[in-house]
Formats: sequence, C-alpha cells, structure tokens
Amino acid sequence: MSRFLLSAMPFTGHVAPMTAVAQRLVAHGHDVRFYTGSRFRSRVEDAGAILVPWQAAPDFDENDLQATFPRLVGKKGVRQLFANLTDCFIGTAPAQVTDLTAEWDREPWDALAADETSLGAVLFSGLKRKPWATIAVVPLNLTGPGGPPSGMGLAPGTNPLTRVRDAALRALVPLISRPLRKPLVDMFGAVGLQPTGFTIEDVVFSRSLTAASGAPLLDYARRDRPDHLHFVGELRSPADPTVAQPSWWPDLDDRTVVLVTQGTQNIDPNDLIRPALDALGGRDLIVVATSGIPGRDELPFAAPPNARVVGFVPYADLLPRVDLMITNGGWGGTIAALTHDIPLIVAGGDIDKPEVAARVAWSGAGVNLRTGTPSAKAVGDAVDRVLDDPSFRAAAARVGAQLRALGGAERVVELLEREL
Repeated sequence: MSRFLLSAMPFTGHVAPMTAVAQRLVAHGHDVRFYTGSRFRSRVEDAGAILVPWQAAPDFDENDLQATFPRLVGKKGVRQLFANLTDCFIGTAPAQVTDLTAEWDREPWDALAADETSLGAVLFSGLKRKPWATIAVVPLNLTGPGGPPSGMGLAPGTNPLTRVRDAALRALVPLISRPLRKPLVDMFGAVGLQPTGFTIEDVVFSRSLTAASGAPLLDYARRDRPDHLHFVGELRSPADPTVAQPSWWPDLDDRTVVLVTQGTQNIDPNDLIRPALDALGGRDLIVVATSGIPGRDELPFAAPPNARVVGFVPYADLLPRVDLMITNGGWGGTIAALTHDIPLIVAGGDIDKPEVAARVAWSGAGVNLRTGTPSAKAVGDAVDRVLDDPSFRAAAARVGAQLRALGGAERVVELLEREL
C-alpha cells in the first residue's frame, strides 16, 4: 500500500475525473487523500478517499466565481481567460502550498498527482524536490515541437504554408502569455522558489508522467508528443447515488433523444439551451436540457412540450439512450458522449471550449458552431446535418472505440504505480 495525495481545482469538471482515479487507487488498496474544495466532500468520500479541504486557499463556489474573484465580473472571452488564470489559478497557488504543507506535516504521502491547473501542487513538489504526476482533465494544452499551440482551435498544418503558420504561432506563445509572466514570477517568489517557466504550459505539466484524458483522435493524431505522455480515454467518475432518474424517464422510450448541456460554468441558458429548444421545439423527438445546477429543474423561460429540463441527470443511464448531444464543449461531457459513440454539435464560446469544438470537428464526430451563442437556425441546421449524415455517427464510433480501449482510470493507476 502507498499513500497518495490527489489535488484538483474545485471545479466539477476537474474533481469528477480525479475521483475516478481516487476510486481505483482505493480499490488497489492504497491510502488516498484528496485536496480540493469542501463542497466536494461527499463526492470524494463516495470514492473512498479522505477529503483535505481548501482552508488557507479560498474555498470558492464554481457557480459564483465573482464572489471570490471580483475581477471576473463582466468579463468574457480572452479577458475572462486571463483574469481567471491570474486570480483563480495562479493567485491561489501560494495558499494551496500552505494547506498542502500543513497536511504533509500531519502525515507525509508517498506520491502526488494533480490536475493540470493545480499550481499549488507544482509549487509544493518543487519545495520538497519530489516528482509529481499530471492528470490532464481538460483538452491537452501542451505545446510541442510541431503543430500550433493548443487552445487556438487550429489543427496542425499539413502543408508548407500551414506548417510555417504553426511555427510562427508557437514563437508567439511567450508574447501572448506576457500578461501572466509577472503573476507567475510572484507566485514562485511567494513560496521562495525560482520560476521554472514563464507560461502556464511551462509550469504545470510533469516531466515524469502526464496521463491525459482523451485519445489521439481528439489530439489531431499528433506524433510530436513526449514519451512520458499517455492518453487514458475517459476518466468516468463514480455514480452519484443522490442523482435519481426523473419521473419523465419513460418518455424517452423508443424516441429520438437530443441532450442539450451547458456544463457547470457560464451556464446562462439563453446562450445555448434557449436557441436549441427554439430550434427543436416542434420536432418529433425529446430534448433533455440540463441546467448544470443541482435541483434547478426549470428554466427562466417557457420550455416546449417535447423538452425535459433537469439540473443533473445520471449520465451512465442517459447516454445509452441519446442520439445526439448539443454541448458548450465541456471536455468531460464531450468524452462521455463520444465514449458512447454519440455525435456532437459543439457551441464553444470561451476558455477551452473552442479548442474542444475544433477537435471534435477535426475527428469528424460532430459540427463546430464556432460560437457559444448560436442562433436557433444554426442549431437546427446542424441537427439536420448530423442526423441525416451517417458519417458523423461512424466517426463518433471510431473515436469511442479508441477511448474505450485506452483503459481509463485503471490505466492511470497502473501508470502511477509504475512511475512514482
């Protein structure tokens, strides 16, 4: 038995896949502690791990980030991205080190594994001069010697002109990341370390082991990835026993089912759910729309008769019944759908969502709407295109087969036991 400390930023999309790893580590007989926000206590404990809650670090609510990080108020797109990285991820890292140090002093662990946004874990590893593993739970944002930088929604170049474009964009990464340089330097200085890099990508990825959710077909089948990087497919979190099938579940029997979700952040239903319901309201199908907030089973506008609205729904039960997913591009939901061979329509508006949309479109498994706020007509046209063209489902099945073959959380545990 080994003692593991897992760390994840307190977002549902980060904690959920990491609890899948925690559950498998516990099943292998390991002692597992999990450092994240206190609101995830039941999820962590249901996986068999012990919660180490944020204390010195601000224990924020992902559905109300502005309450803890007021600079995020009114920001969208690139401005939101940089404010989020600076205040939420970089700014909280020294306090995360305080929490981790207190837990280490109470009882050390043998191995540390963290999601790729847990900068506090990176700093702690540097202070203790111990290796750590990265478990990538969002699209792999790892700049390599080829292809464009991740996050731009661009497929790697395939001819001399686009390869030159990729090289030029890679050279611009330090310039584009300049607003983060001082916050990163200050972050390292706050804990008495010298910077190991001046971009997020330089800092967050382990050089010992990176286990990435997803598959090569969702990474443009790039051939320039390092040997310590391993794709592991879907990190399926343990089922939440408190989430039951809603009363309308039998309505899905023998019907075409379209799932519409905006994930758990930037969840204004007017962005995607409303145009989707406007587009599909009169059709012979059932639309399941998730609000992203537990218990919020209604919308601030009237839903058509063929819509079923729910805060959360058990994906393990629902996805086998879904014919098409319309999503804002949350990585976990996208991988879950593709693991079930479900084609996608992706309305990726900001943060990492445009990158997800581009990867899905490149794989052939769906349509990229190229906006987070599509019109009803754009959604309706995309639905017709995907349901009428069998190539989308065939491509989704190819990606799904690759995802299922990569081993998931069990593969992560195998890598952790071997490498750390």
